[in-house]
Amino acid sequence: MTYQPLSEVRDSLKVNWYRSKFEPEKLRELSRRSDLQGWFQAGGHLALFLVTGALTYFFWSQGNWIGFFIALFAHGTVGSFFSGTAPHELGHGSVFRTKWLNKVFLYLFSLLSWWDPFDYASSHTYHHRYTLHPEGDRENLLPLHPSVGKTFLLQMFTINLFTQPGRTFGKGGLISTVLVTILSAFGKVGSDEIPSNEWLKALHADQPAQHRKSVWWSRALLLFHGSVLAIAVFTGQWVLPLIFSVFPFIANWLSYFVALPQHCGLREHTTDFRKSVRSITLNPFVEFLYWHMNWHTEHHMYAGVPCYNLKKLHREIAHDMPAPRTLWSAWKEMLEIWRQQQTDPNYEFDTPLPPTAKHERNAAPDTLESSIGELAPKGLR
Repeated sequence: MTYQPLSEVRDSLKVNWYRSKFEPEKLRELSRRSDLQGWFQAGGHLALFLVTGALTYFFWSQGNWIGFFIALFAHGTVGSFFSGTAPHELGHGSVFRTKWLNKVFLYLFSLLSWWDPFDYASSHTYHHRYTLHPEGDRENLLPLHPSVGKTFLLQMFTINLFTQPGRTFGKGGLISTVLVTILSAFGKVGSDEIPSNEWLKALHADQPAQHRKSVWWSRALLLFHGSVLAIAVFTGQWVLPLIFSVFPFIANWLSYFVALPQHCGLREHTTDFRKSVRSITLNPFVEFLYWHMNWHTEHHMYAGVPCYNLKKLHREIAHDMPAPRTLWSAWKEMLEIWRQQQTDPNYEFDTPLPPTAKHERNAAPDTLESSIGELAPKGLR
């Protein structure tokens, strides 16, 4: 499909989003950033990663292979949330009150996890402004397949080598990620037959300054991870690349299961986030690993609210929202939607709203209501 240039989309596409209303004073309170809570979230996640990495190294050094594989599985499970999840919220600039701390942790998590924060800033700005309007948002291009195939799940529970980035931004296996990073280091993008590549080319044409930063970042990724590999070869400590470079592709199972429900099977071209985004409930530990993005409808409505306040935001507007799904019910729903889409490709699930839900849109939301934090690159502000 051929899309118009994004510069034209910005002029022609104006989405008047519905946002659940509540007290402006409460919104200001929930929008406040906290260095303490930021350290708990970002620092805590990093500390957990270092602990599982240290255990992996310890068991490897002792030749305890059962302990090694258990620790490596835990390390990958924890670290797989570095890719996309942690840089997502840090990219909004809303985790720490101190701005430079957001940047430091953004680049640290992105460096470790092969993540490109520059292309993503462009992509995710469009995603928030035009959620599931494909002319202006192809970060998640529907329909998304909730795969539970044996070969796919084997990779999710072991090492994700071969899954390809396709209809979502930056979701690929080890081999495809390395190849994409090498291409990016030379300013290249792969075939347009892969939808995510078409989206990248559209972003690069629209935001050339961000593309230049992305090229240099890809070179930094190759330098860093190449250095880790060189040190491992020189010292004989082959475990180091597993701990610091391959971990984002090990035990992806949990990050996959909790992230896919965000938009899968829901409606395109709607002005109501309640119809295009799905919130789910998780236990506190998994919610911590996922940076509270399970409250995803709330995040889209008020993207300037820090992730650690999203549950409080949910309580404020719960009367106006569909009941959050459990992880199990979300997957049952997605699989049923996918089955129907095999016979009717245009089928979309219409999320039911409670009787107390309102529908009248605010024609002129204020700056705080429509804020996406500090996500937008200079060319999109």
